Amino acid sequence: MATRTPSNDLGGLSLGQVSRTARDLEATADWFRDVVGLAELMRFPNAAFFDCGGVRLYLSAAAAGPNAILYFLVPDIAAEIERLKAAGVVILSAPHRIHVHPDGREEWMAFFADPDGGSLGLMSVVAPNTGENQ
Repeated sequence: MATRTPSNDLGGLSLGQVSRTARDLEATADWFRDVVGLAELMRFPNAAFFDCGGVRLYLSAAAAGPNAILYFLVPDIAAEIERLKAAGVVILSAPHRIHVHPDGREEWMAFFADPDGGSLGLMSVVAPNTGENQ
């Protein structure tokens, strides 16, 4: 078996692009840009690309099907949920703590619906006892 040599400072592979499908590409691409707030990189008749913190999101036109859940890391999960609610986004799950690290940092998650009814997640890591995201 061949040994693979890491090709970058991350010690191996890094994620460059993720792909999701949309029944209505134009409306969903507009939604990712205007509501979620992702920077649009380029758009073609059957594809749109967005910057998602250095990872490219490739949105393609296709019939509804299973999609990976994207989890967006945000500094203030409660504020982001309120922003999405105000924009008319369906909130599937309010912010809730899912884990406490040994150093006391807390991981929080919340979920919201995309235009096709799929799930997208928000995640936040906060310092202990800050009162944030509760």
